[in-house]
Amino acid sequence: MTVNSLDVAERVDALMADMTVAEKAGQLTQYFYFNLAPSAEIEATLHTDFSEQPRMVEAALRDGKVGSLLFVTDPAETNRLQRLAIEGNRQGIPVLFGFDVIHGLRTILPVPIAMAASWDPATIEQGQAVAARESRAVGIHWAFAPMVDIARDPRWGRIIEGAGEDPYLGSAVAVAQVRGFQGEALGAVDRIIAGPKHFAGYGAALGGRDYDEVNLSDSELWNVYLPPFKAVVDAGAGNIMTAYMALNGIPATGNAWLLGDVLRQTWGFDGFVVSDAQAVHNLLTHGFAADLTDAAARALQVGLDLEMALTDPAYAHLPEAVEAGLVEEDALDASVRRILAAKIRLGLLDDPYVDEDRAREVLADPAHRAVARTAAQRSAVLLRNEGDLLPLTSPGSIAVIGPLADSPRDTIGPWVFDYDLAETVTVLQGIRERAGDDVKISYAPGIRPAQRTFPSMFDMWGNNAPVDPADFDDAAELERAVATARDADIAVVVLGEWQNMIGEAASRSSLELPGEQLPLLQAVSATGTPVVLLIMNGRPLDLRWAADNVPAILDIWYPGTQGGAAVADLIFGDVAPGGKLPFTWPRTVGQVPMIYSHTISHEPDSQGRRYWDEQSTPLFPFGHGLSYGRFDYTDLVLDRTSITAVETVTVSVTVTNSGPRVGDEVAQLYISQRYGSASRPVRQLKGFQRLSLAAGESQTLRFSLGPDELRYWNAASKDWLIDVTAIDVFVGSDSTADQTDSFMITSSSQS
Repeated sequence: MTVNSLDVAERVDALMADMTVAEKAGQLTQYFYFNLAPSAEIEATLHTDFSEQPRMVEAALRDGKVGSLLFVTDPAETNRLQRLAIEGNRQGIPVLFGFDVIHGLRTILPVPIAMAASWDPATIEQGQAVAARESRAVGIHWAFAPMVDIARDPRWGRIIEGAGEDPYLGSAVAVAQVRGFQGEALGAVDRIIAGPKHFAGYGAALGGRDYDEVNLSDSELWNVYLPPFKAVVDAGAGNIMTAYMALNGIPATGNAWLLGDVLRQTWGFDGFVVSDAQAVHNLLTHGFAADLTDAAARALQVGLDLEMALTDPAYAHLPEAVEAGLVEEDALDASVRRILAAKIRLGLLDDPYVDEDRAREVLADPAHRAVARTAAQRSAVLLRNEGDLLPLTSPGSIAVIGPLADSPRDTIGPWVFDYDLAETVTVLQGIRERAGDDVKISYAPGIRPAQRTFPSMFDMWGNNAPVDPADFDDAAELERAVATARDADIAVVVLGEWQNMIGEAASRSSLELPGEQLPLLQAVSATGTPVVLLIMNGRPLDLRWAADNVPAILDIWYPGTQGGAAVADLIFGDVAPGGKLPFTWPRTVGQVPMIYSHTISHEPDSQGRRYWDEQSTPLFPFGHGLSYGRFDYTDLVLDRTSITAVETVTVSVTVTNSGPRVGDEVAQLYISQRYGSASRPVRQLKGFQRLSLAAGESQTLRFSLGPDELRYWNAASKDWLIDVTAIDVFVGSDSTADQTDSFMITSSSQS
């Protein structure tokens, strides 16, 4: 149900007419609700006494001091807490329930970096629509997603939550997710508020270390890191979440330039802004605020509407701040209006409770699993396929090797909490079910799981860290895996990172395969049995040996609830892979950060020899991905040879599948500016289209290049420019595309 803006304003006015300053501050306070068993480890990690935390939150609900809750997924519990909130508030205002719905709630989709690898906005939107439907059914009104941070350093664990290194792809993926979550407008049936995060620059943490400082130039901010946020604001996202770290020395949560000048004034964002967990408290940690009252006043003053807190919220001190003159009540009122407007648009004041029976039906909907299976199929990236080893054709026996092959928890990936492992299809299970009784399937883990040096904070939820099997004989199990592979026609080896090794607080100093996985792969390969390597990951890993020695490599990411079924569909050829890499895949960690869209510098001919001990070229380029077809690009045509700064050129190209099988392809268009008032990247993605072609089939595609694609932020003029220049156009299968033509821009513009 969508609500008229005038009606919203009138209802907000009526609610605020007699609200006290303390009641207003309550509307701007969001609490975690952790109904967890007492644990010294959990309490030490989160600095919270969990024997008291739920009681404290419930007392605040009864006193009308809470505007939002997070981390509740049981619909019965949602209804119970909502009743406490409504009965404890003089105006009967319900709370807004939020949750980390990152890649599914009960039906787990592939992780976000995998969805980005589909290069398919329609599939991405459909997946988040499923997540929204399940969330709304259990009483969740708002997702802390999508994460739209550009990530160019794969050591950073949260690269898995975003769309990789490129702002054009990142913007398209972000917009698709907002549409999936929200539908046509806030209040759409079975949809929720999208909460893009972390504003801004969070993905550029120093050294790839989560939470560390970020220092970015104007050019990087405006041309690379801000465009996905601008795109989601234009798409109508109802919420923005701030980042933890300091951007160029100013904490993002207290940054007037970010939240005021950019977000509100330049972009016209009219939704509400929330802090990340404890980020207002962190204004003290940063050495930015003097105390919690000062932190609350400064965050509110710059436009931070809602504080996410574990305990002792800074915003509980807002009445003191107002009384002391640290912040005007008008600023308090503006934030309260935005929170109330969101609740009204969602229909919460009219229908605050959920139907618990319907929730069970929605969570069990088989159509949701079908969406997850399709998403996993379309996300997989075929990195290598020498001798057309894939798809498999009539093998008599298959050896499935590696502990990740039969790990339900790792199959669905990190950042999920309400999953059902019993319905998760592992790779081993998917292969067995697809192969049937005619193919002998044997399994051996080969090695024990690897472990983190420092445990993940998410391990406290249980069933998150890999468990060493009892009485595991390393030598005997390795030999059993080798023997199993030797006796099979094909060996499918599943390697990667265990899911608690990536995500928040999961940065790495190395990109090597954890534990004894590389020796396992080498031992299996030495048997002479053809090897198909499946990579389960959320970032590029060191695959130099595999890229030289393993004939087929398929990146399956963490494929979700239906992951194993989708993987079987792919390797047996029931569907063709067509995903493409959303990042540049380095050879080794010593190369990072490595991006395709670097500028042309001194001695460009030696770009691949910058290191004396290793090629300074990627193992796989940005946009790389094979299929079971082979694609030729011909007849590249531009409809004009010159344009003015306000005109558009149309690019057409014909794509032909010259292979013997149906295949999926993502045609990619890149541009390069030859000269102008700044040195511009050697290539920039400015268009893409995914298509499926039968053997011998051709299709002509068209792309448009206009002001939106051609302008850039110039650090000297501090404005958006289009230069008088020549533009080279490249179209092909990845960022090394060699079909090229050019056109002139004959006039400049400055906005």
